[in-house]
Amino acid sequence: MNKIFLGLVAVGVPISVIGSLLHWPSVLMFVVYCLTIIALAGFMGRATESLAIVMGPRVGGLLNATFGNAVELIISIFSLKAGLVGVVLASLTGSVLGNLLLVAGLSFFIGGTKYKRQKFNVFDARHNAGLLVFAVIVAFVIPEVFTQNMSEASTMSLSVGISIILILLYLAALFFKLVTHRGVYQHNEKKEEHEDEVPEWSRKKAIIILALATVAVAYVSEKLVHTFSEVGEAFGWTELFIGVIIVAIVGNAAEHASAVIMAYKNKMDVAVEIAVGSTLQVAMFVAPVLVLISLLYPTHMPLVFTWPELISMVTAVFLMIMISNDGETNWFEGLTLLAAYFIMGIGFYLL
Repeated sequence: MNKIFLGLVAVGVPISVIGSLLHWPSVLMFVVYCLTIIALAGFMGRATESLAIVMGPRVGGLLNATFGNAVELIISIFSLKAGLVGVVLASLTGSVLGNLLLVAGLSFFIGGTKYKRQKFNVFDARHNAGLLVFAVIVAFVIPEVFTQNMSEASTMSLSVGISIILILLYLAALFFKLVTHRGVYQHNEKKEEHEDEVPEWSRKKAIIILALATVAVAYVSEKLVHTFSEVGEAFGWTELFIGVIIVAIVGNAAEHASAVIMAYKNKMDVAVEIAVGSTLQVAMFVAPVLVLISLLYPTHMPLVFTWPELISMVTAVFLMIMISNDGETNWFEGLTLLAAYFIMGIGFYLL
């Protein structure tokens, strides 16, 4: 598998550059870009696994979520510059649904086919549950409720205020988990879950590979954005479907691959941290940062989603909380999350 990923990167990156310069057919380049990103995600997964062993599952999961979301952030900035606010909001919705339902679902399902029961830190699960409810339900639903009778300027002011609060709370949450309460809620018997493992790469090498892979993914992803219009026309995909499903899946390919790999190796603390941590980072950091960045462009982006997007995200949050709140999972629970994702995917395709 590693040789396949290496081959795809060695071939995919040059072809991505050449094909872009020579203006090859969009559908062909769409496939090339996607395969290249998936291959690069494989390297990011290996680097993250090494960091998780060296630095612990929380830091490893956080780093993976951060590097993965950097790709989506870059794609969204280019979309904002082009005035595609609807695509950006849809991609944020897709990230929440993709991480909570698709990534977690695949991780639980694939890991569950190898292990009867897989356990993860129940205290982290409960802590994250509260943040998920706040980030998605309070921060996303409240603006939609209050802006019904607001002017455009007032709506934007509310969005900016909420965005600042979200960013500050997210930074406080990181300080809580990684500094003041680091290790407080760990099970005694799981203090060093991977203490006998030897990382594939050193910390320095893993960080360098993560950084280089992220730069390459960002470049390829930026080119991928320009193919969406023609690919959408060729396959009959709407702008909403492209944002919720396509952009979200491609933009978060790194986390998708890493979480599944971790689950297959029974490293559920890392897998759950990637899936849930990435969702929290999108809702509490990426989305509000994009709101603030949009102030630099002619078209501003208020933090207001459509009701189908809101209901889908709220449903995903509650389903994930109900399944993960006991600190263990199995393949059937993973299949349940996947079923919910596909049902919502069909809805957005037909909407």
